[in-house]
Formats: sequence, C-alpha cells, structure tokens
Amino acid sequence: MSKDIIHWGNPVFTPKNYQQCTKTVMDNICDPNITFDENGICNYWHEYRETELKEVYKGIEGQDKLNKSIETLKTNGKNNKYDCIVGISGGVDSTFIAGLLNKHDVKVLLVHFDYGWNSELAVKNIENIVTKTGFDLETVVMDWEEFKDLQRSYFKASVLDLDVPADHMIFGALYRTATKYNIKHIISGHNVVTEALLPKTWNYRKFDIINLKKIHHKFGTLPLVKLKSFGYLQFLYFVSIKGIKMTQILNYIDYNKAIVKQQIIDELDWVDYGGKHYESIFTRFYQGYILPNKFGIDKRKAHLSNLICSGQITKNEALKELENPPMDSRLAISDKSFVAKKLGWTAEEFDTILNLKNVPHESYGTDEKEQLRLKLILKILKPLSLLYKKLR
Repeated sequence: MSKDIIHWGNPVFTPKNYQQCTKTVMDNICDPNITFDENGICNYWHEYRETELKEVYKGIEGQDKLNKSIETLKTNGKNNKYDCIVGISGGVDSTFIAGLLNKHDVKVLLVHFDYGWNSELAVKNIENIVTKTGFDLETVVMDWEEFKDLQRSYFKASVLDLDVPADHMIFGALYRTATKYNIKHIISGHNVVTEALLPKTWNYRKFDIINLKKIHHKFGTLPLVKLKSFGYLQFLYFVSIKGIKMTQILNYIDYNKAIVKQQIIDELDWVDYGGKHYESIFTRFYQGYILPNKFGIDKRKAHLSNLICSGQITKNEALKELENPPMDSRLAISDKSFVAKKLGWTAEEFDTILNLKNVPHESYGTDEKEQLRLKLILKILKPLSLLYKKLR
C-alpha cells in the first residue's frame, strides 16, 4: 500500500477568509455555517454556556439530583432483578458509570453491542468491569454477514455518517433488552461537559429507518432478516407505551475527563485506547481517517472545544494537540488494510469507494414526512387520552 494514501486535511475544504473562534478551536473549516460575535467568539461557545446552565448540576445540587435519580432507579426496580441497563463499550463514560452505580448498590445489567469491530483493549476493559463490579453482562451479537452488507451499502452510498448502521442497531438493542427484562431505565454516558458541542452537519439522524432501508435497497445484496431496525415509530413505542427512560446521570456530578480516567484505571483496571470512541476499530478509522480526508471534518476540534468550554483544558493545550495528525499514520495504514479486508474489498477497490463523490443522506429519501404525520397524530390523541383518564 503506497504511503501517499495518508494525508491529513484536504485544501479544498479551506475557506478563503479563514477564521477561528477566539475562545475555542472551532473554525470555518470544520463548519462553514459557524457564526462569530463582535468579539470573534463563535456560536458554539454561547450555545455551550446555555446548555450547561440548563442541564448541568454541580456540587450539593448535583449530588441531590444524583441521589434522587438513584433512588428512582431502585424504587422502580424494587421487584425486578435489575434496576437499570448500562450500555457498555469499554470506553471512559460507560466504564465510569458502571463503577459509580456499583458504589451506590444499584442492580445493573450491562449490555454490550458486538458488531464485529471491538478492539482487544475494549474487550479486556469490559471483562475487567464485569469482574470488578460483579454485574451481569448480556452481549447482543449482530449477524455479521447482514451487518457487513449494510456497512458496505453506506460506503457505496458515499454518505457522511458511516456510524449510522451501528448506532441505529445499538439503540434498538438497548430498548429491546430493557423490554425483555422489564427494565424502565437506560443510563446513558452522554454528558454536556465533554460532548455537547457538535455541528449538526457532522452526523445524520440515527433513527431514520427510511433512509437506512433506501440506502441498503439500492446498494445492498442481502436481505436484512436478522438485523432488527429501529425507527422513530419503534422509539415512540418503547418510550411512550413501554415507559422506558434514558437518563444522563453524568450531568449530575463534577465530571472531569482526566480525573475520571485515572479513577477508572485505579479502580477498574481500565486501559486507555488513545482517542474518543476508539474502542471500536471501525469508529477509530472512520473518525481518524475517513472524516478528515473525505469530508474535511476533524472531530477533535469539537471534542477539544467542548473541554475548553467546560474549563478542563486551555485553548493553547487544544492547539498543541491539533498540531498532531488526527490519527497515527502507521495505525491509519494498518486500520485501512484491516477495514478493507474485513468488508470484503481489495485495497484498490476500497480506494475507489473512498474517492466517490460525497452524497447527502437526504438524496436517498428520509422519514421526515412520516415523522410529521406521527407527531400530528400524537397531538390529536393527547387531549383524547387526557379526557379518557378523567372519565375512567
């Protein structure tokens, strides 16, 4: 494989009038729609401040929110084997949550989604979490041939969000597992202080079942029989009918990434895998190589800017980090070869696929009209539901 395949930052994405936020490292390369105020501060800085004010609780107030959430988990799970589900990947956030809930004697079912791309470190981290906490682990294994065909379809479609197939199936697996065990709470690792900041154009809606099916119908070769899709209607069913709630408890503590990493290293024998979401080989290659080279997106700018906004690093520290390429070149070469082979392409075929013209997801059809119809139906049914309750 030739060395010239590894290049970072395509000049075609560089605007003529370059501008970087005076507070963060967000700029008009990573987001052409970014806006700046009279002081050169970008919209993401202001949006983060508003989100933090609404959703993050610190100190005594945060501890009170956390205690009440845990009390709710235990109350709702009193007559059940488990109080809640935690989706476990071997990454920082889910590992910390497992350790935190273990300290509060919460009955947790760990659920791991195996779609064929786990790194050895991720597997080892998960094993350590199970050993240290004593929690039960349920692994949801995807049918590899069908899932591979779906992933190949997304590559052929040349759309931006190649993580949709996995994320789509992960959410479905979590809600279905919760229903299987009559669990009402899924604890999410998402949190404001490390990952609230992300341009909307950097990903696509995970529950758009029509988009997913259209892409696979056009480019796939196998029927999706064993893979269970998870659209907006299914989401409404699990949330509204089954009453399953997603809770983000990390917003109730002083969540510092560096401190948390050291804590889970000391307490849970966790091993650092080197990057955000790099516990998956596929996501590592997608974020570290495909996004910057094919789409001009360096996700580190958002992740580092988020840490700047929450006061965990300085802008100078972020700029220093950005002097390095998004991914080690030797690892990029290795991962590129591995991903191509695992997906059934030669190196030349994979290069051809990666060099296809970028196509918006919406070009293949969306579920927007269906969502509008569902929302209208729900709007009509809501007062009827309230009236029915009064008449009972």
